[in-house]
Order: sequence, then structure tokens, then C-alpha cells
Amino acid sequence: MLSAVLSCFVLAGLAPFLHQLFKGLTGWVMALLPAVLFILFLQYVAPVAAGTPLTETRPWLAALDAALTFRLDGLSLVFALLITGIGAFIIIYACAYLGEHPHRGRFLAILSMFMGSMLGLVLADNIVALFIFWELTSLTSFMLIGFDYGRGPSRRAAIQALVITGGGGLVLMAGLITMAATGGSWDLSGIIAQGDALRDSTLYTVILVLVLVGTFTKSAQVPFHFWLPNAMEAPTPVSAYLHSATMVKAGVYLLMRLSPALGGTEAWYYALTIFGGATLLTGGILSLAHNDLKRILAYTTLASLGLLVMLTGIGSEAAIVAAALYLVAHALFKGALFMVAGAVDHETGTRNVTHLGGLRHAMPLTFITALIAGASMAGLPPLVGFLAKEAIYGTGATTALLAVALLGNAMLAAATLAVVWSPFTGKPGTFRRAPHEAPLGLLAGPVVLSLAGLAAGLIAGRFGVILIAPIASAILARPVELDLALWHGLNLPLLLSAVTIVLGIGLYAMLPGLRIRLVHGLDNLGTSSDRIYDQLLHALIALCRTLMRLLQPGRLRSYLTATFVVFAASLLIPLAVQGLPFTAPDLTAAEIIDNGPAIAVMFIGVIGAVAVILARTRLAAIVTLGVQGVCVALLFLIFGAPDLAFTQFMVEILSVVILTLVMTRLRLDTGDQRQISARLFHGVIALAVSLGIGATLISLTQQPLDLSLSEFFAANSVPIAHGHNIVNVILVDFRGLDTLGEITVVLMAGLSALALIRMRQTRQKGREHSGAADVEEAR
Repeated sequence: MLSAVLSCFVLAGLAPFLHQLFKGLTGWVMALLPAVLFILFLQYVAPVAAGTPLTETRPWLAALDAALTFRLDGLSLVFALLITGIGAFIIIYACAYLGEHPHRGRFLAILSMFMGSMLGLVLADNIVALFIFWELTSLTSFMLIGFDYGRGPSRRAAIQALVITGGGGLVLMAGLITMAATGGSWDLSGIIAQGDALRDSTLYTVILVLVLVGTFTKSAQVPFHFWLPNAMEAPTPVSAYLHSATMVKAGVYLLMRLSPALGGTEAWYYALTIFGGATLLTGGILSLAHNDLKRILAYTTLASLGLLVMLTGIGSEAAIVAAALYLVAHALFKGALFMVAGAVDHETGTRNVTHLGGLRHAMPLTFITALIAGASMAGLPPLVGFLAKEAIYGTGATTALLAVALLGNAMLAAATLAVVWSPFTGKPGTFRRAPHEAPLGLLAGPVVLSLAGLAAGLIAGRFGVILIAPIASAILARPVELDLALWHGLNLPLLLSAVTIVLGIGLYAMLPGLRIRLVHGLDNLGTSSDRIYDQLLHALIALCRTLMRLLQPGRLRSYLTATFVVFAASLLIPLAVQGLPFTAPDLTAAEIIDNGPAIAVMFIGVIGAVAVILARTRLAAIVTLGVQGVCVALLFLIFGAPDLAFTQFMVEILSVVILTLVMTRLRLDTGDQRQISARLFHGVIALAVSLGIGATLISLTQQPLDLSLSEFFAANSVPIAHGHNIVNVILVDFRGLDTLGEITVVLMAGLSALALIRMRQTRQKGREHSGAADVEEAR
């Protein structure tokens, strides 16, 4: 399974070269890999249907005691089949759709990475790996949605999708980590086995909220639904793949996967049914308010995702079977219809349904394909969509949920007629170019997917046993027996299916006037989730600008003041709060005499500090400041550290020389121009810092001396670093990165000083040149 995932990324790396090598045949060549993976996964259908999930484990995170585990059961197998099977046709379709686009190789590379990311997501059992692939799908979809980066709407849609799904992914990460800590396992299978412990935990509500936010953003549930229709700025192959088998279903997949662990509670039931039902109705209404083929299909996807979430929330065996049926049915008919919409746009130059019509004569095969896929979407027999719709009405849900499902499905049926019937029937529309039948590359995918939906309906019994029952068993974590059939007699689900079709036809008949009223009503609302997103984003940018003005004013004095204030607080506050022992040192006369040289040096340092404060020019202050460094070096020398004393002498001499050179080359104020209030404020800060340093040092010296670090360096200097000079070993080996950082800082400071000097010289030459030119002009 790992090799299957990695092969997609290898294909991504080879895509640009294959594009150059095979030209027009690139799509067919690249589609061989997902086709082979589809056949390989197809071989596991029988073992998985028999109740034998397959696992693959590799060593990975030893510190977390977590292995890289992949698991193939009914749910992940069906997703893998959809990802690879539809993915093969999408690659063929993309090459035909993009034609001789100069960046087609790059597009195919990103598409292959997207396929591998989604495949890894559904196969991963380890939650760390799952999260990595989860975020990879967000990143790769960002690149696919913004593929036409020269257009502003494409960039905006890509950024919006990344912000919403990426932000939700971070929330999901917190939920997964909390869930792993509570469940005691880093594997989904282990967490699911601890479902009772999770539901009984005090953190259950926190985990549930975090997981729901992450999955709702990915699967575009209300109120995060607005990014999905905007993602239609992507090329049609991306839309077809995104909506049928991949990213937008990732959230639904994770909800289904976690249903045994987090489901079965009132919070789960009400959260999923309310938000899922709201998304179903929102998507259905908005699909009737638009006239763009891709946007209509996008909003129907939104409605379908809401329906899947609602069924997962209901959680009964019948509801899970209905969700599994609709999951497969939706992937087949939505993938086909999106590719049909792209073919119509490719051949006519427009996606506006009000400008389309009469295409059945020019595009007969496309029309038949659209009819078959549309019949499945509307829920007509003998298509697999009919099986799914009857299963939905047979879940035994409450009257309110059945009413929501009925109304949502009716609006989907009306939208289906708008997408399938309007463009191909009636009078010829207004086209930008003369339409003709789409080429094989554009038709191969929709024809096969629509026929697959028909075949699944015709062999309903076998289809239910080998695919749908394993999905339901994986979701419910117990065996499920299923007997699907197209005919179950005259019953309530059949009656509700008929009512759905009648309502759908009625809504379609009223669609022109209804569309106008819906658009007018949406405009009167004055706001939407999309507008709220823009307002929040602008508010965030304004907040960042305000903080930047406060924290980065561009004045060195402000930065130094803030630094020393924080430094003083970090020293004094712990002393005040923790009450560290602090008593003034008690020195005897003998100790004072013994330490006479050190005290004399310290007295000289005090005199130098006073001289710095009283200095009238900056140059004099710099020179007198060197007295402090010399005094520190002398103290090192007195107390037996000549190497440190030598280093301090070198640093002090270089500092004074460099600062003096810089000061003499730059035109700065010769004296201190601060107001008396600023001087007092800075003086208070200086006293606070000195008091904090002194008190901290005295407090630390009164603690028992801990020699463990010294003993460690002494014991390991020779055997580990092969050096007898412990100080050098510490600097070069044990603190190598720290020393490198210090050298880097010194280098940057020197380069900055050189840049300032050269800037001054350049400006001075410019002024001299300008002055000479003025004199010459005056002459």
C-alpha cells in the first residue's frame, strides 16, 4: 500500500519529462499507473468482502511508539478504487482538455501528487500519517485551484480554499492528538477499539468539536461551504476529480471512519444531522439560483455532502448503508457530469445554460452520457442513484429529516434537468464556436462512469455484497449483511422517490422565474459567508498592520527600550513571586583585603560607568564604555581564567575600534538630545536591569553548587570530542551551533556597518555631483 502511494509521487516527478516525450499521448501513458493500481486494488475486493481487512506496518516514530500503518478495509478499499479509477480517466481528460497548454506538464505533476495524497489519506491507519496526507491534499488542491494564477479570481479561490481547509486541518490536528492521548493509541483502529472510553471521557466534547471543525471545513459544511463553489475557478478536470472522489469527500470519510469511536451520542447525532441537513438545503437552493454548469454542479455536490453527513449522523445500519450507496453513486454520476460540462464548454465556448440548447444533434454521444449520469443523480431506475435514494427513504429517520431529504433530493432533480436537459434540447443556443462531438479523451471518462452507474444498478444484489456491505461493516465496526434489489414492491421509499421526481420536475418548470427570485432574495440578504470571510480577512490584515506599527516602528531606541523592559521584568518578577533566598554578602575585613585587587578593578569599573553617563559626546561615551570591558577582562585574569580574559580583551578592543570608526563616518548627533523625561525613564529601566542582574546573581550564588554539568563536560570531553581543552570542546562541539550563531551575528553586524558607511559615501558623492552640476548650470 505504501508503494502504491509513493508511486503517485514518483509519477508526479516524471510528469514534465513524460509530457515532453509523449506530447499528445501523455495522458494515456500517465493513466497507466492509476489504472494498474485500480486493478491491484480490485484484487482485494473478494478478501475484504469476506471480512478480512489487510494491514501493512513499517517502523516509523519510535519515540511515540508509533508505526507507519496502512489498513485496507471496505471503506478505504472503495475510496482507493474511486481515487485510482476515476483518477486514470481524469488524467486522460486533463490532457485532452488542456490541449497544448504550456504548463500542462506541471498540471499533471500536481494532479499526480494530489492523487497520491488522497490515496495516502484513506489508506493510513496511523493518525500522524493521516494528518500529513490530509494537509498535503490541501496544499496540492491549492496549487490545482490556482493553476491559472494569472487570473485574480483563481488566486483568490485558491487562497480561500487553503485558508479554510488548512485552518481546519490545524484544528483537526489538535483533535487527533487529544483523541490519541485519550484512547491510548496512535492508530485509528486502536482508537476505534476504545470507543467507549472516548465517549465516557471528560474530553469527549472537546474532541468532538475539534474533529467536526476539521472535517466540516474539508467537506464544505455550513458555515464553511462557500469555498467549494469558488473553487470552480479551477480547470474542469480539477473540479471533476475534486467533487467526485477526492478532497471534498475526505471530511466525510473521516466522519465515517470515526463513527464507531465518536458516534452514538446525542451530540454526534444532532451536530451531524443539523449541519448536514442545513448544508443539503443550502446547496440545493443555491444550485437553482445559478446558470453556470459548473457552479450548478458544485452546489449539488455541496448538497450531496450535506446528505452524506446527515446520514452518518443518523448512524443506524440502514442510514449507513444508504450513505455507502450514495457515496459510490455520487462519485460515478458527479464525475461523469462534470466531465460532460467541461466537454460542452470545450466545444461551445460557454457554460451558461441560458445560452445553451439543441446540442443533442451536434453532440449525440455526450447527450446520451449526460442522460445516463443525470438519471442516476435524479434517482431514476435502474441506475445506482435510484438504489441510493430508496435506501435514504428507508432509513427510518424522523419525519423532519425525511422532509429535509425529500426537499433536498427534489432540488437536486431540478438541478439535474437544468444541467442535462436544457443544454441538449430545444432550440440551438448562442455559441462562441460551432459545436461538434467531443474527442475521445474528453468522452472516455464520462462514458465509462455513467455505464458503471448503470451496471451497478442492474447487478444490485452482487454490487451490494461485494462493495456496499463491506463499506457499512467498516463504518459500523461489525458485520453487515445486505440484499439490494431494484424492486421491493410498493412501499413508502418508492412513493417518496416518485414524489421527489414530481417535485423536481415542478421546480424545473418554474426554474426561470424561480432563479430570478432566488437571486433577488440572496441580494436582499446583504451578506453571505463569502462576504463574512472577506470582512474577517480584511480585519485580520488591518490588525496585523496595527501590530506591526506598534511592534516595528522602525526606531532602534524603541526596540532597545522594549528589550530591556522585558529583560528587567523577566529577572525581577520571578524573584518577587518565587521568593528566592536573597541576603547581602557578609564580607570580613580579611576577605576584603584578600580580594583587594578585584575590588579595585570593580571600583575602576564604577568610575568608568559614571564617566559614560557624564560624557558630553557619543565618541567619548564609546571610549569610556571600553573601561567596563577591560575591567571584566581583568576580573577574569585575577580569578584564574586567562583564556576568557584574552577573549574579552579582543572583543572589547574590536568593539571600541569598530564603533569609533562607524561613529566618525556617520553624521550623528554629537551629544544626547533626549528630553529630561526620556532620560529619567531610561534611567529607571537601567536601574531595574542592574538590580535584577545583581539580585539574581546573589540569589544563585547562595544556592548549593550543582557540578553535574561541569562533571559531564570533564568526563566526556576526551572520549566524545577528543579534546583536552574543555572550554574549546564546549565551544566547538557541545555548543557548535551556538558558536556558529554568534559568528553569524558578528558577520551581519560588520556587513551592516559597512553598508551604512557606503550608503553615506554614495549619498555624499551624489550631493557633490549635484552641486557641481548646479554650479556649471549657473555659469
